[in-house]
Amino acid sequence: MTLPAPTSEALAFSAALSDHLVREIDAGGGWIGFDRFMDLALYAPAKGYYSGGAHKFGAAGDFVTAPELSPVFAQTLAAQVRQILALSAPQIIEVGAGSGQLAADLLRELELRGGLPESYAILELSGELQARQRQVIAAQVPHLLSRVSWLERLPERFAGLVLANEVLDAMPVHLVVWNETGVAERGVAVTHGQFAWVDRPASGRLRERALALAAECAMPPGYLSEVSLAAGAWVAEWAARLGCGALLLIDYGFPRREYYHPQRSAGTLMCHYRHHAHGEPFYLPGLQDITAHVDFTAIVESACSAGLDLLGYGTQSSFLLDCGLAAVLARTPSSDARRYLPLASAANKLVSPAEMGELFKVMALGKGIAEPLLGFASGDRSRTL
Repeated sequence: MTLPAPTSEALAFSAALSDHLVREIDAGGGWIGFDRFMDLALYAPAKGYYSGGAHKFGAAGDFVTAPELSPVFAQTLAAQVRQILALSAPQIIEVGAGSGQLAADLLRELELRGGLPESYAILELSGELQARQRQVIAAQVPHLLSRVSWLERLPERFAGLVLANEVLDAMPVHLVVWNETGVAERGVAVTHGQFAWVDRPASGRLRERALALAAECAMPPGYLSEVSLAAGAWVAEWAARLGCGALLLIDYGFPRREYYHPQRSAGTLMCHYRHHAHGEPFYLPGLQDITAHVDFTAIVESACSAGLDLLGYGTQSSFLLDCGLAAVLARTPSSDARRYLPLASAANKLVSPAEMGELFKVMALGKGIAEPLLGFASGDRSRTL
């Protein structure tokens, strides 16, 4: 695959991060786990992909998320958000708000539905992204900007809704190879001035998790995949802080039996650069996103062990349809083709099995909420986990 050529400024940015990664590998005795490489490539202060200044979202960036695709995503999601706020507290924390488009669209729609939160906080570590989010919200819903604040760490206590759209997939993962003789962790070294894969015996919690997965899923020898300890730990951390409320997690991934399917023997690791998807995480560090699909079974296991309840799980397609996507589309007359056709096209991408509808899942986890959530009215699919 031929990827778009970066500018000289972008190359210099990537070179600075690469030097930082080399020093980290040297400090680690010549090797670091891939989880550490991914963490630095994405989040190293002022150097990583998400902490640098590159444009990441939308047509000018590296990928398009559902909120950038169309406002119908937030307009439909608002029905579930409003219900959760009514059942808990009128407060929202959005984690990793990207461009700020989801926040702007969601606030506008909640105002229309008479369900505005008293506060809308955005948990965002990147100062550059904070500035962009503020700019988008101020431009699109200036009268609601006073309700919005920015956080740099998890609150000690919180009641209300925690919203995370495409957050778990960007959390660092370990790479594991299951062999006939045991399990190895695939990490990164430097060979002849280039990043290179080097395997070492897995140890500690990672080895325990990998052996348990092997017993459950029966990986064939040489099977390579990801294990995310970070995502489960992050969800469990919310369990200690959340009072009455819910986490609403929207991301691409599978239940465990599909994630570690014998035919998925090379894992799910994927990189995104200028709207090109590829599998080379060493390519221009800092200029591309690095992601892995979510093992939703691991997420619910961590959440429930920490004290959260599973409130619902299903595909994005069933969730949006249950939340009233058809009614949202019906607001625009189909006779007004100029306005209606782009909305209908976007809606199709959001729910089509060939697009985002089946690969993306929605999971709700919470405390103190007994009423069924409307986004999962088609049936609690927790049995599929």
